[in-house]
Amino acid sequence: MISQVPFSHHMLMIGFGSVGRGSLPLILRHIALEPHQISILSADEDGLDVAREHGVAIEVLPITQANYARELERRLAPGDFLVNASVNVSSVHLIAWCQAHGVLYIDASLEPWNGAQTDERVPAAQRSNYAYREQALALRARHPGGPTCVLAHGANPGLVSHFLKRAIEHLCADAGIAVPDQPGRKDWARLARDAGVKVIHIAERDGQCSRQVKQPGEFLNTWSCDALCYEALQPAELGWGTHEQTLPPDGRQFGFGCDAAIYLERAGLATRIRSWAPHHGAFHGWLISHHEALSISDYFAVHQGGEVAWRPTCHYVYHPSDHAVLSLLELRERDGRLQDRTRVMRDEIAHGLDELGVLLMGPQDGAYWYGSQLDIAQARRLAPHNNATTLQVNAAFVAAIAWAIRNPQAGIVEAEDMDHHFVIDFAAPYLGRLVGARTEWTPLGGRPSLQARSVNPDDPWQFQNFRVD
Repeated sequence: MISQVPFSHHMLMIGFGSVGRGSLPLILRHIALEPHQISILSADEDGLDVAREHGVAIEVLPITQANYARELERRLAPGDFLVNASVNVSSVHLIAWCQAHGVLYIDASLEPWNGAQTDERVPAAQRSNYAYREQALALRARHPGGPTCVLAHGANPGLVSHFLKRAIEHLCADAGIAVPDQPGRKDWARLARDAGVKVIHIAERDGQCSRQVKQPGEFLNTWSCDALCYEALQPAELGWGTHEQTLPPDGRQFGFGCDAAIYLERAGLATRIRSWAPHHGAFHGWLISHHEALSISDYFAVHQGGEVAWRPTCHYVYHPSDHAVLSLLELRERDGRLQDRTRVMRDEIAHGLDELGVLLMGPQDGAYWYGSQLDIAQARRLAPHNNATTLQVNAAFVAAIAWAIRNPQAGIVEAEDMDHHFVIDFAAPYLGRLVGARTEWTPLGGRPSLQARSVNPDDPWQFQNFRVD
């Protein structure tokens, strides 16, 4: 267990949903501060009892585009820490404010102002995680070497990027490829290429089951219902590898930014993908738009002569809990209108585990999955106010807070820029079993008709082979 990290300033948390409530006891456990050094602004009264249980001041005050600068100015000074656990609050606006005022910052995902992700009046490319990431990274030029700002760091995005580096280390060890003592960005890209990686799935299968049946008109999830709804309704987007031989018929390039990704002219809610995880085996998930799909493909690209010589395809494949599956199917039937009632499942979960990891495909000796298998019974023993899913998120969220406190002048960073050993070691006591597993699974296995129609039957790792018709 990592020892406590000292922090003598003030910490302001915005939002108090599943991330805020689940991370608060871990912050108090692992960051050496007193409850009076933390304050919370919540958009509603949910969770007031949790804050008061821990002796932390909480105020119901939604943060909006009209009031964010005034409210931050009243509450934060240089050296303080803004912990953004909200949805529907613009990360880019908060980041810019913190950089200008010497305040540390973290969020679990990059968010726009309320509803922008699903506003179909905005072109699809501009309401994507790709666009939000480009806007946040553009702030680096305005604030070089400023206070540490950690972009999009929970379990995924966040922890999975550290899992990926560890998985690459394992593949390299098996292949006899030497890993430098302190590899940099160019080294990691070269190592991934030399290990034979072509495709990286963030492969998650949530097997937690609730005692309470989902009712019609109700959205259930093991983490934020609003956030999953928004992500599912955004255009499906993915990092695009150099091994891909043909752009999907519905695939489009963004036309701006790092050019490491594409998007589909359909929502993630309408895009099913084949993947694999060791406990559950093969599964069909949704291609949900996520920050790590973009940052991984960008970070792990090999450049030669100013051009991209190699880059992996990367995207998130998510099979949520069965109740959330039913909720997503109903959401689609409702043409994307979120149900009137939402519920995050925690105490009513009866059994099951969340299996979250990275599946690296392309090496000749089989695909390799590395990640966390955490069941609900373990999660309840390890930390209050969490289920297995939220504890995977919150352990990594607090690990990144601790890293930022130890590295207060790192500027604007993503998970890939951080020390993966520190984050994994910090979070590991809360992650259940950390598992590395090889498999001979491919998306073409047992599907001879698709093998005959494949772009290249000798290369099963083409994106079209993963799609579920």
